[in-house]
Amino acid sequence: MTVILKTEGLNKVYRLGGFAQSRQIHALNDVNITVESDKPVVIAIVGESGSGKTTLAKTLLRLETPTSGRAIVYDKVVAGSGATPSRKDFLGLVQPIFQNPFEAFSRYRPVDAYLNETARRVAGMDNDQAEVAVAEALTSVGLNYGDIRGKYTGQFSGGELQRISVARALIPQPKLIVADEPVSMIDASRRMIIINLFKKLRDEAGRSFLYITHDLATAYYISDFVAVMNKGQVVEFGPARQVMSDPQHAYTRLLLDSIPTIRHRWRPRAAAALG
Repeated sequence: MTVILKTEGLNKVYRLGGFAQSRQIHALNDVNITVESDKPVVIAIVGESGSGKTTLAKTLLRLETPTSGRAIVYDKVVAGSGATPSRKDFLGLVQPIFQNPFEAFSRYRPVDAYLNETARRVAGMDNDQAEVAVAEALTSVGLNYGDIRGKYTGQFSGGELQRISVARALIPQPKLIVADEPVSMIDASRRMIIINLFKKLRDEAGRSFLYITHDLATAYYISDFVAVMNKGQVVEFGPARQVMSDPQHAYTRLLLDSIPTIRHRWRPRAAAALG
């Protein structure tokens, strides 16, 4: 079994204020997660704003340094004590997809320039190899290179830009893609395109995903494992179906109860009136 993701006593403490009135914020509080599998998986991290899920994502992306503990991705220590991969090796192992696709690219530069730059600088390709890799990555997310070339962010919808972000993340062929609220800034009618794309890339391209979200419905739909976070702690973790169908923690039950449902009794008289 491969250790796809493992956090061991992961802590992140922020110190706020001056010397006389300093206080500590425990953004991550002894986070322990272990996911082992022989095949790629989607791991959902769910919780309300301020639960620590984004701090966990940033720690795994090396955008934050843990106060203590460590994180392992595909058997390699990527954060904390004993972290070994170089920056280049790390970027070939873990890639991000951020929340707002309009902030992932400068509006003053064609978006395909970023994809080519990733291919050359991160994946170490020459110009010809980069062209091929960018075209293949765009095809894998349902886009055509000819329709992207030379265009700027303002010429795309949020959903299209997020698919371009996914293509960019795929170019170095990472083992794990960390997606932080990747559909929250996208029109609701287009969100499932991204969600289903993640499932396709897991099944067909062999990529694992860490899916950060506050939306339990999509977490249940897409994920193999779910970790529920509250106040910097993982309060419940396990296979998605088990966590969602038989929650053991009161906070998980509270989140599940907050999902809107439609309760309507379909009466024969109403059906006849419509028919």
